[in-house]
Amino acid sequence: MNNEMEKAGVFGLGPPNDAFAQYFIGQSYLNPVATEGIGIFNVTFEPGCRNNWHIHHAAKGGGQILLCMLGRGWYQEWGKDARELHPGDAVVIPPEVKHWHGAAKDSWFAHLAIEVPGENASNEWCEAVDDEAYARLKQRVKK
Repeated sequence: MNNEMEKAGVFGLGPPNDAFAQYFIGQSYLNPVATEGIGIFNVTFEPGCRNNWHIHHAAKGGGQILLCMLGRGWYQEWGKDARELHPGDAVVIPPEVKHWHGAAKDSWFAHLAIEVPGENASNEWCEAVDDEAYARLKQRVKK
């Protein structure tokens, strides 16, 4: 991909996601879309980039919604098979669910991350996604 629009879509690439780099394998970019009321962030992953396993905690409410915008990526909940993601897909992540998301190894990937408001909400960052498990993910042919 040659330019920012091709890599991140209509919301733009944004700067390198340096503040959270320790929780990612590979380079990600973060472009805030809205920060008042409900946080909405365009997160762009270079090919092969993914975040660590993590949990969105909340006493009430909370969680996250991903709206896939560009490229091909993955989402996986702890103990379940990974789900391939494409533009137009939505993922509703309840609070207290350990999960990860990121790009396919051969594709840029961008999603809007919508932080669902919750009481006493926080994120817990866990271990990195195992390289061998990630390498075994295969593209499923859509019919």
